[in-house]
Amino acid sequence: MTGFPWLTLLVVLPLAGAIAVFAVKERSVKVTALAVAIADLLISLPLWWLFDASSGEMQFMESARWIPSLSINYRLGLDGISLPLVLMTTVLMPLCILISWHSIEIRMRSFMAMLLIMESAMIGVFTALDFVLFYVFWEAMLIPMYLLIGIWGGPNRLYAAIKFLLYTLAGSVLLLVAILVLYFQGGHTFDIVQLSQGTYSNSLQFWLFLAFFAAFAVKVPMFPFHTWLPDAHVEAPTAGSVILASVLLKMGTYGFLRFSLPMLPDASQAFTPVMVALSIVAIIYGAYMALAQSDLKKLIAYSSVSHMGFVTLGLFMFNIQGIEGAVMQMVNHGITTGGLFLCVGMIYERTHSRQIADNTGLTKPMPRYATFLVIFSLSSLGLPGTNSFVGEFMVLAGAFLWSKIATAFALLGIILAAAYLLWMVQRVAFGVPDPHMLPKLRDVNLREMITVVPLVVLIFLIGLFPNPILTRMHPSVEKVIARAFPPSTEHGSAMRQADPFSPTVKRITSPTGPAFGQGAQVSPEGQPQ
Repeated sequence: MTGFPWLTLLVVLPLAGAIAVFAVKERSVKVTALAVAIADLLISLPLWWLFDASSGEMQFMESARWIPSLSINYRLGLDGISLPLVLMTTVLMPLCILISWHSIEIRMRSFMAMLLIMESAMIGVFTALDFVLFYVFWEAMLIPMYLLIGIWGGPNRLYAAIKFLLYTLAGSVLLLVAILVLYFQGGHTFDIVQLSQGTYSNSLQFWLFLAFFAAFAVKVPMFPFHTWLPDAHVEAPTAGSVILASVLLKMGTYGFLRFSLPMLPDASQAFTPVMVALSIVAIIYGAYMALAQSDLKKLIAYSSVSHMGFVTLGLFMFNIQGIEGAVMQMVNHGITTGGLFLCVGMIYERTHSRQIADNTGLTKPMPRYATFLVIFSLSSLGLPGTNSFVGEFMVLAGAFLWSKIATAFALLGIILAAAYLLWMVQRVAFGVPDPHMLPKLRDVNLREMITVVPLVVLIFLIGLFPNPILTRMHPSVEKVIARAFPPSTEHGSAMRQADPFSPTVKRITSPTGPAFGQGAQVSPEGQPQ
């Protein structure tokens, strides 16, 4: 390893903290876990300023031999795509510990250890540059989440935990098969950077894309692989719901962006119509399902299905606007939906009910709480000036360049989001309070304020000043697009001659068509002819 091992420290410190919580006295468990999470956050912050925003290459790279006989190495690195996701993870973990301060009453040591192990695995997924190492982190995060749901969850926690584990494991098996195929076809290496630069036959790309799709679509989750998500959210403790919505779902879209698009460009383009169709169905279906919910957690869970549809839609537009908007929305959804789940956890601690009918008219008894709920809700529906507006606008701009009809259908999701979120706010914040619940309603305390205020600050900071994130991710996104449209090709040359923020040309082909991704006629504006 060369230089200071920033990324290794980020991965190892939470693991050390998980061990430490079993060594300290009972009264020091929560303080120790919080201190470790804050220390990890402080270590991650310098990466933002040390990162070279002009480069699309991997930075802060660390490498060591692990299993030389199989060409398996310990390799970590960051680029403009993974940097904001790592920072989002380190920001959210202290908040998850704070929100669990009083709500978790049994096996506190184990609970805090599971949270810290989750943090280590999640950072590992976003920084791993060796496929075997990536797969180890990918699988390692399943067990802590399974235990968080199965031990500290609600009445149906075992059903939800087993369903979550079975769905994700089924996809992971095919992911392992794809990794092994790439190892033998890509020169007997597990190096992700090297494999991303390889060239694979059309038929191999087709099957590898399907294998990757099985793993990543379940994790997003895309329609129709989403059915595990509402159950997991409803039964998980508040911290588990925040981690699940804010970070774990992003691993699926991160997988598409890190592996499917650059490694399998022809297959990714050929499957674009299918991915767009599934994304639009998820956007509309998730919004309609959210509109019908009476449980606050289920409402937010289905809204996640809808909002993640915008992310997958942007990823497969193959233009700067769409992909950068998708990455922005990955971060924005983590902040906003995490905040909404924190709000649900706060009110559940008081009323022990997640039903909207039991939590109405909170503005008078809980004015600060109502303010936070309104801010997170307005951000979730994409109000201009908030973070979600930036991401959704860029995704829709990229989609508009691909298909105006697809964009029109996607816009229905924003209209429906305004409907279910404003209706929820109208009842919860401004409805008629239940007199039986009024004695239980006390406004947010200092600990809870500290938990949600950082997310409120990020909502407006990103909403008003998105350029620092965009400039850091721009070179890395350009590299992904360059893999689909190499500069040496006619389309790649056209892309290079265009303005950096103009749409790239777009090929649409059928997986059953000639040469699987070749020969389609494309107009200069990027519309298939």
